[in-house]
Amino acid sequence: MYQPPHFRDDSRAAQHALIRANPLGLLVTVGAGGLTANPIPFLLDDDGRHGVLRAHLARANPQGEDLAAAEECLIVFQGPQGYVTPSWYASKREHGRVVPTWNYATVHAWGPPRMIEDADWLGRQITDLTALREASRAEPWAVADAPAPFVAAQVRGIVGIEIPITRIEGKWKMSQNRPEADRHGVIAGLRAEGEAGLAGLVAERSGL
Repeated sequence: MYQPPHFRDDSRAAQHALIRANPLGLLVTVGAGGLTANPIPFLLDDDGRHGVLRAHLARANPQGEDLAAAEECLIVFQGPQGYVTPSWYASKREHGRVVPTWNYATVHAWGPPRMIEDADWLGRQITDLTALREASRAEPWAVADAPAPFVAAQVRGIVGIEIPITRIEGKWKMSQNRPEADRHGVIAGLRAEGEAGLAGLVAERSGL
């Protein structure tokens, strides 16, 4: 990933927080048919130096064959993002030498995938993933709410993936390369368009 120094963030805490807040990762592999990418929801464990990603995919998904043979795969997690118009820049009014851009946060993680068939592992995987996503609901649904034979049949239709992260990169492109007056303009412009979350990230990353 192209990484100008002012956008790069090597903080494990920041990288893991983005993954957990945006767990639908784009799983990228290369195989006999070329490049393949699928959006897959991931869980992140804190084990090891960079963490371990856990997921599952349909047994019928041909990407499983690529994963089984792969020495490495890439998972791309995309955080808040949005268009930035030069009309928000104070420098537009000063000299006009400005262009549009896009602000975004992303984390890329690499690691060797391990395919898992164990029913107990798969049961824990779907239980953990469901519990995490349902926790904030007034009446959370649990895997145990479904009939056991139905759940067992569903588990037979998936395979697990465990990926110890060997390399990880975080990038928060949030107008840090612009003059302070321009950054204030970006924050105000984003807030006016209802993008308060992205505006907050620009402010946070700019120290404003």
